[in-house]
Amino acid sequence: MDAIMLHGLIAVESEPALKLPSAPGRAVARTYPGAPQEAASIELQPLSRTPKPNKPASTSRISFASASGSGHLPKSRTETTIFSVGPELEDQSRPTTPRADSVNDDSTNIDGVEAMQSIMEPYMNRWRLLAMCLISLSNGMSDSAPGALIPSIEKYYNIGYAIVSLIFVGNALGFIAGAFFVDAIRERLGRAKTLAVGQGLISLGYIPMIATAPYPAIVVSFFFVGFGMSINLAMGNVFCGSLSNSTTALSMMHGSYGIGGTVGPLLATAMVTVFEVVWSRYYAVSLGLAVLGGVCATCAFWDYERDTQQQLGSSSAGGSGGQSVSTAAPKRDWRADVTAMVSALSNRVVLLGALFIFAYQGAEVSISGWVNTFLMDSRHVHDGSVGYVTAGFWGGITLGRFLLAPPAHRIGEKLFVVIVVVGACAFQLVVWLVPNLIGNAVAVAIVGLLLGPVYPCAAAVFMRNISKQKQVSGMGVISAFGSSGGAAAPFTTGLLAQAVGTFVLHPIVIGLFVVMMICWYGLPNKPKRSE
Repeated sequence: MDAIMLHGLIAVESEPALKLPSAPGRAVARTYPGAPQEAASIELQPLSRTPKPNKPASTSRISFASASGSGHLPKSRTETTIFSVGPELEDQSRPTTPRADSVNDDSTNIDGVEAMQSIMEPYMNRWRLLAMCLISLSNGMSDSAPGALIPSIEKYYNIGYAIVSLIFVGNALGFIAGAFFVDAIRERLGRAKTLAVGQGLISLGYIPMIATAPYPAIVVSFFFVGFGMSINLAMGNVFCGSLSNSTTALSMMHGSYGIGGTVGPLLATAMVTVFEVVWSRYYAVSLGLAVLGGVCATCAFWDYERDTQQQLGSSSAGGSGGQSVSTAAPKRDWRADVTAMVSALSNRVVLLGALFIFAYQGAEVSISGWVNTFLMDSRHVHDGSVGYVTAGFWGGITLGRFLLAPPAHRIGEKLFVVIVVVGACAFQLVVWLVPNLIGNAVAVAIVGLLLGPVYPCAAAVFMRNISKQKQVSGMGVISAFGSSGGAAAPFTTGLLAQAVGTFVLHPIVIGLFVVMMICWYGLPNKPKRSE
């Protein structure tokens, strides 16, 4: 009874059977940008690279999977959302193109990287290098001849050491003037016509010499010769220094200068002593070589700018989507030329390099121009054949530039120049202190051998450390200072020789070697590029 009463008060219900959860539905499709996608997962319309006026907004569709938020997970479905992309957003999505003024800005020291040319590529470069070697050969014959012709010039015009030294001053003033105009001429005429102008000025300077004009006209003629040489020397240094194998190219060009320096005194001495012709007839040979070099250089460099642009365009086609690259330089006025020259002078490498070449060429021309006179006065040699000693000096320079260039490349130009300059200083002391004609002649030739590779090694170092925008103006300044050194040192030697004796040649040359070492120590040692 108690159980019946309790059952009436409380209804006991049994717990329903436990319901297990249903099996999960299909996984939601998700899209990850880094994973490979099916073609229908993400669809983007290609964006136009060149926006046009009044261009309608392009659309981009992104397809993705979504799921409803119900209690159970139904089969996923794909939804497509369309986004509108206007022209202004397309422009923002592209990387900006560098501006011309930012590319040509010299405030940064980073040059654009382009494919470097070589002696063999493009094909015309081998002919261009040959033309520059011919011009250097002519320059060497012209520069080395005064050393053998000075006694004849003094006798012909009845002048002394100081007056005859004015030809070095005229040559140096022409070099300095050419340095201030070479970049402007190149910008307006191109390399081919610039070389033609330089060779034309040299040819114009030889005409009064051949005619044996009065001595003031001879000094002016040397001015025009120096002006033209400044132009073609700067063009040759920039061309050879910009090649991938610059040390070899510069050695070939300046080695040709050494060959001319060797042949010049031999030919001049033979014409004056053996054939007994007037000293001025020697320059008829120089005139013919100058005309030939001008024609060859003009033909070889006629398409130089086009070849450079084509190579630059092909090298940058991969990075610019095949778009053409314009490398035409804007026209500049005289203020830009003066600014470029002042900017080059403010460069530490250009300034130290100019002082270095000033001392180097001063020592070289002083030895070439006055060693014969020193031997005639101090060693009491009055035979005209002493002029062959100058030929030995230039022969040593030639061999040095051809034979010592590979060791310089392996050892490193910085260290190699120090070694050869110290050796040249030692043998210069032998010429001064050992009273033996044959020993002096051999020592002079060894001095030339050691000095031979100095200029091409120095030019290679200068080109590596000068920015591409300043190479022409910088090398023009360096060449001008070198020529001024090639005038100041021989002129000073002539003045002091007339006052105290020709032995002053040796203290002046040794002092110039010391100046070279001081400047060389201050130059940076930037490693060369290798592709």
